[in-house]
Amino acid sequence: MERLGTGIGWRPEIADAVERMPGIDWVEAVAENVCPGHLPDSLRRLRERGVTVVPHGVSLGLGGADRPDAGRLTALAERAQALGSPLVTEHIAFVRAGGPLTASPHLEAGHLLPVPRTRDALDVLCENVRIAQDALPVPLAVENIAALICWPGEEMTEGQFLYDLADRTGVRLLIDVANLHTNHVNRQEDPAKALAELPLEAIAYVHVAGGFERDGVWHDSHAHPVPRPVLDILTDLASRVSPPGVLLERDENFPEPAELENELSAIRRALEAGAVQRVKTELRSAAGATAAQRTEPEGVRAELFGEAGAGRQERARGGDGELLGAAALGRPSEARGGDGEPLVGVRATRREGAGGARGEAPAGAGAVRRGDETGAAGATRGAFGLPPQEGVDEARERLALAQAALLSALVAGTPVPEGFDRVRIGVQARALAAKRADVVAKVAPELPAILGDEYRTAFLGYAQTQPMTAGYRRDALAFAEHLLSNGRPGDTRARRELREWWLERSGPAPRSRRPVHRLARATRRVLSRR
Repeated sequence: MERLGTGIGWRPEIADAVERMPGIDWVEAVAENVCPGHLPDSLRRLRERGVTVVPHGVSLGLGGADRPDAGRLTALAERAQALGSPLVTEHIAFVRAGGPLTASPHLEAGHLLPVPRTRDALDVLCENVRIAQDALPVPLAVENIAALICWPGEEMTEGQFLYDLADRTGVRLLIDVANLHTNHVNRQEDPAKALAELPLEAIAYVHVAGGFERDGVWHDSHAHPVPRPVLDILTDLASRVSPPGVLLERDENFPEPAELENELSAIRRALEAGAVQRVKTELRSAAGATAAQRTEPEGVRAELFGEAGAGRQERARGGDGELLGAAALGRPSEARGGDGEPLVGVRATRREGAGGARGEAPAGAGAVRRGDETGAAGATRGAFGLPPQEGVDEARERLALAQAALLSALVAGTPVPEGFDRVRIGVQARALAAKRADVVAKVAPELPAILGDEYRTAFLGYAQTQPMTAGYRRDALAFAEHLLSNGRPGDTRARRELREWWLERSGPAPRSRRPVHRLARATRRVLSRR
């Protein structure tokens, strides 16, 4: 894997500051915010200086029940080529549900939602990843996400799920240590255990970000300083492997450049501390191995290594009686995917962690026997009279039903599926609505200007009954149409301005080609009413 070094997320708001920052080896740009034919001048200058730019997608939905959209894959490929990127990245998440697979309305989350760690979900994800890999001109890496909610009846830990994904597809991993911290707080998952179970050789790079805790829930905001626990997880990771790259993410509430540089320095110190621990561990291991060889009786050594020296393949049995080959035992042979093909760039490592033998979820991880699931877990396998594991198409149908039921509860107010924490579902639903209001305000800034202080209350009320079915720009139009159809806002002048905005945006072409002037005009009208 190419060594990337230390980087920062490129955002238009801090573009100038990023260009001036010392020690920036690479940047990451949100793929959907980059136009291949009109690259921002800042990104172009960075590329000319030799700074690597990696496109980071957020809308592909590889963890969804549907196969990846060909148009979205083409767009991601175009951005990788335009930026000359060595790889592209996406998320292990679903972002939409419904549609033909469930014969229900199409719903958009507008957010990255967790996939259930079940074999059905893994089968679907693996096929989706392979489809994406075939369509992209450069390697793909996928990121673990933060979650507020847990799926009931999960069959694997996060580390086991990621190990199997990399083992079966050869995909790289983007490990977000801030998300590991989030899941520690929200789902009581041990970050050290997750790191112990990961295929460390598959790591492409690492994300570091900040957040905040409220009422016992950690929110991965990307708008706050990186806390000490996240840096400690980064040190733990660096004590196990030297990551090819580490990147600081900040999406809003941008501080002064000096503060960002201080955070980057803290990240470098955390990496250095981990590297020191790694070297000490390696030296102790080497010394122990030398001492063992000196004291070990010759007969025992011959018994242990005789068969391997004769070229015979050693095998052992896991806890379930399944034969484990070289990859599972940590032999330096090449790992192979489910189709028997060698995995590129993923060296075989021992996959047993604290969870025990291959494929076994540890106690307390919510593991259940196949066929014993209930609620949403049952929807992903065996519910509705379907036998388990007929194939990926059947798995897609079960996963589609489960994801549609969850997303409908989050954005359309339908009953919470069995097995989910209703309080957490409520927290997640409110967070989705708040994010939706914030993003719509950014893509259509005229709406807050026209509605003033009434904007947020009006939008949250709209979001309770009107789920998003397309992108945020279409959502802005639907919101305005919803208000107008209900005779709102009450102020006649504001309602007339909203109607003019809606007519201008909903037509085949804008009435004005100067959006900045439209915003300024709307702002002046609002101010004149005060």
